[in-house]
Amino acid sequence: MLAIVAPGQGAQTPGFLAPWLEDAHFASRLQELSDVVGLDLVHYGTEADAETIKDTAIAQPLLVAAGLLAGEALTRSVPFAGVDVLAGHSVGEVTAAAAAGVLAGSDAIVFVRERANGMAEASALRPTTMAAVVRGEPDAVLAAIEAVGATAANNNGAGQIVAAGTVEQIEALKANPPERARVIGLSVAGAFHTEHMEPGRVRVEATASGMTAHDPSTTLLSNADGQAVDSGADYVARLVSQVTSPVRWDLCMATMAELGVTGILELPPAGTLTGIAKRNMPGVELFNLNTPDQIDEAREFIARHNGKA
Repeated sequence: MLAIVAPGQGAQTPGFLAPWLEDAHFASRLQELSDVVGLDLVHYGTEADAETIKDTAIAQPLLVAAGLLAGEALTRSVPFAGVDVLAGHSVGEVTAAAAAGVLAGSDAIVFVRERANGMAEASALRPTTMAAVVRGEPDAVLAAIEAVGATAANNNGAGQIVAAGTVEQIEALKANPPERARVIGLSVAGAFHTEHMEPGRVRVEATASGMTAHDPSTTLLSNADGQAVDSGADYVARLVSQVTSPVRWDLCMATMAELGVTGILELPPAGTLTGIAKRNMPGVELFNLNTPDQIDEAREFIARHNGKA
């Protein structure tokens, strides 16, 4: 059984789309999405530096565009009707929604533009941030995060929970880390997936209200609880609430395991989610799709694991 997954913000690296743009069709499609979103995604994916593409308003549309177009190249079609399972981490859920046919590609890129701008604006209202809590006993980690008034914004399975809150709350957590754990500050604009993002959620909700949602063409997992969602309208509602709600990637992986997933392919920029899976899903074969010269090998991987093939 095959799962295709899409990474979230922070996975981007300078120049990661450069190899893909050697293909004229990919370059043309990326320009089309650039025109829709009002950003020069060609420049940001090839020439911009790390500090520039760290900007939430740039990073999120760039990641969704990269995943959508690599998926088109990989499957020769959208949506991914023949794939067993689709899932995305945080903003990667927008990529997964488009891949499953819940949102049209043009709607997905508009949705993520408004999501990114809304979250960037919310982040500017008050200094907030995030930190990864590595190792430690899970209950003790959660208790320590709660004790300083922060939120466990991402639960990425064994060995990593991401805390989010005000700068003061995260500094307090660093000063008093859970036993046998390290607290590592993240270079992010704000406390994503917490109540601090409420203005962004309101903006995204207004955007979503004008979009048509279709039921997913395949099993589509939700960050809210790791469960498969059959209703397109429900999934879009979850995309809206996700802006202020924790990402439970641990539960998504648990569902993949229950479904019997044997192979996970991560869309570009790949490596983050397969790295998490390596620690949490032993025995599952992993594939990082990062350059177009891997397409044939990736298709072989899909054929080997895809139960719907």
